[in-house]
Amino acid sequence: MPEAVIRTVTSPPGLLASLDPLLREWLPRQRWFAGKGRPVTGFSLVAATELLPADSRLGLHHVLVRAHQQLAPAAGAPAEPGDCYQLLIGTREALPPRLAPALIGHVTEGPAAGRTAYDALQDTRPAEVLLEALRSRARIGGLRFEREEGAEIRTGLVPRLMTAEQSNSSVVYGDTFILKLLRRIVPGVNPDLELPLALAREGCPRVPAPTGWMVADLAGRSWVLGVLQPYVQGATDGWELALRELAKGEDFVAEARALGRATAEVHTALAHALPTVTLGPAQVRQLADGMTERLEEAARAVPLLRSYAPALRTAFTALVDLAAEGRTWTAQRVHGDLHLGQCLRSPDGLWSLIDFEGEPAKPLAERRMPQPPVRDVAGMLRSFDYAAHSAEASVPGWAESCRAAYCTGYAEVAGSDPRTDPVMLRAHETDKAVYEVLYEARHRPDWLPVPLAAVRRLTATEPA
Repeated sequence: MPEAVIRTVTSPPGLLASLDPLLREWLPRQRWFAGKGRPVTGFSLVAATELLPADSRLGLHHVLVRAHQQLAPAAGAPAEPGDCYQLLIGTREALPPRLAPALIGHVTEGPAAGRTAYDALQDTRPAEVLLEALRSRARIGGLRFEREEGAEIRTGLVPRLMTAEQSNSSVVYGDTFILKLLRRIVPGVNPDLELPLALAREGCPRVPAPTGWMVADLAGRSWVLGVLQPYVQGATDGWELALRELAKGEDFVAEARALGRATAEVHTALAHALPTVTLGPAQVRQLADGMTERLEEAARAVPLLRSYAPALRTAFTALVDLAAEGRTWTAQRVHGDLHLGQCLRSPDGLWSLIDFEGEPAKPLAERRMPQPPVRDVAGMLRSFDYAAHSAEASVPGWAESCRAAYCTGYAEVAGSDPRTDPVMLRAHETDKAVYEVLYEARHRPDWLPVPLAAVRRLTATEPA
């Protein structure tokens, strides 16, 4: 085993202060910035580590910074420390044309004065530094680079930045590995590393096994920064594949059934690898109360939803009533944000599930709580609806046939069909549709008819 490279350097003092005005303009423009609509009023440094010397041709700094924003956009609202972001900042005397999209700005003061700062993840050499650190199990300041025992990381793999990410950033190394860097980070055990590791040790082939990971050790707590996994070369994500079949007027039944089987295999492995809990009346009431609160919040924000709210609420009260009659359910660790875009189909037809981070906007403790497996099922059923409505030409019955095939495939592995538990399934589908209504109203009003159609269907359907 190569000996770990240990360095204790930190970035020069004053680096963040000199970058502050540049980051205030640059950070809110990034797709993964979560605080859009509220100006950044300042920053506080969580940690800064020098990866390449600041006075060399290429300086490289790993920075964890907390953005301060107003709680509300109203004038005079107080600014409070907000989310913590992971940045990889490079400095050069001048940027070559290929790095023009990565520009952060020109530094006029401080230790990097006279140099140009940029998002170094888009540059080949900085990306190579990260992979080499993982290969050698380096320790650099508070940064710890880990590699799974027995895993091999070859040198000379050429990196390229993926462009399709929304909430994080990923670099592919020579079609062999993919490094996912979390942009908005929190301390604690991150399910995006925890669950794939557990599944790999359980022998589940449906999730690429982590090869390595990056961690920051700060003030006695660990922050997961990134995960390196095998890259599934030639794979197509489920969303792209579904839209492709829709464009050709083809059904997606066989793939939906295979996806159901893959989901059930992951759920079965997670139930073996990690503890499960029983949901009785008290736990079910707490679950339903959370769903009801989200419904009330959405109805206040979206007037179109208000007339449906009483009927939607019955999905949650029915669940409480069933629990009061003595019905119990098993809860376990699940994916937490499952949809077609979180699934990859390899050229040989094998489906894999990726991105176990859960819904990033939710607190980490909530994302790590055991949930009924039907939560993932409901997310995928809603995703089929979205795909059907995204097609240029409508294919009658496409979503319905996919939903049925997915549940059938799931039952073939799990031994029970989600449709045989209609009360729990309806509650989770309703909760998901309500979330979608609020999201679309705030971010993509043109898409609002998609979840509203589901709301109309759900309010017209009573569970058997």
